[in-house]
Amino acid sequence: MPRLVALYNVPEDPTAFDAHYSDVHSPIVARYPNLRDVRLTRPLGVAGRPAPYHLVVEMIFDTDADLAAALSSEAGIESARDLRNFASAGVTLFIAPDAEPAPDA
Repeated sequence: MPRLVALYNVPEDPTAFDAHYSDVHSPIVARYPNLRDVRLTRPLGVAGRPAPYHLVVEMIFDTDADLAAALSSEAGIESARDLRNFASAGVTLFIAPDAEPAPDA
């Protein structure tokens, strides 16, 4: 199952970021065709250091074709445009396919 992963940098105003993500961006993403699941994670730091990201979002699809269709859909284009409205601290996007199991040694 391929995933579109978004790593959102820590925003200057976390409250405003969270409100926009929840009220505006998340409903756009929910309109992606063939979206199987969305997982949100609020990272914690390690060894007393803050986490490098404010929010990690995984959008899960059944196939590469489903993911591609979502990105090229009206909702996919709208969500890409909306990033500039709330993710001014930066966001890293990448596609994460499931790894193949390691062969038995």
